[in-house]
Amino acid sequence: MDLNFSEDEVQRYARHILLREVGGLGQARLKAAKVLIVGAGGLGSPLALYLAAAGVGTIGLVDGDVLELSNLQRQIAHGMEALGRLKVESAAEAMRRINPLVRVNTHACRLDAANVAELVEAYDIICDGTDNFGTRFLLADACVAARRTLVSAAVLRFEGQLSTFKPHADPQGPCYRCLYPEAPPEGLVPSCAEAGVLGAVTGVMGSLQASEVLKEIMGIGTSMSGWLLIWDALAAQFRKIRLRKDKECPVCG
Repeated sequence: MDLNFSEDEVQRYARHILLREVGGLGQARLKAAKVLIVGAGGLGSPLALYLAAAGVGTIGLVDGDVLELSNLQRQIAHGMEALGRLKVESAAEAMRRINPLVRVNTHACRLDAANVAELVEAYDIICDGTDNFGTRFLLADACVAARRTLVSAAVLRFEGQLSTFKPHADPQGPCYRCLYPEAPPEGLVPSCAEAGVLGAVTGVMGSLQASEVLKEIMGIGTSMSGWLLIWDALAAQFRKIRLRKDKECPVCG
């Protein structure tokens, strides 16, 4: 691991390096890490910006959508000038403006069965910032197969959820299907486009997701593996719920 930093890097990451839990070694781990973010929208925007600012060496963005006006209420990596452009391109430019030292790989496509394995295997940690169950299950299963840590967040209306899934590294840790064995019937759980979402909720959950990714990379603090964090914005209340591994789980059991 390269522990040599340029003067620019020392100044840029000074507030990190001052932290006893981070220091030069932790910053070197961030520099060497490769993180994939699936979804460059409400969750992916703050997540991508904070990971870039923190100095994560290689960050991949997966999203095949173009920016629409209704996105700007919450997707803060983008501006008016990016309307009609691919979100991955707009987000990558914003990340490079914050930190030109990081490498940003753009994957302008939808995650599907044909590309998920190759994308997941190319990175160390995977972040789920998607908004549909089909993609979530596809990504979660691929992470178990590739033995990759998955940091997953979700939002709807005034509520957010967050957890980390790494059954390959935590023998007692569940995978996503231990929590949700099957996708709910279509139409049972509305999307943000159907039910709405408070924009700031995506900012909070995306930032929490970034914090968990940085902790996992550096190996500091308490992992969210085996826990589900739920935030109710209207009540200003956080809850942590213990998640148990399903020994009969067809994916990780």
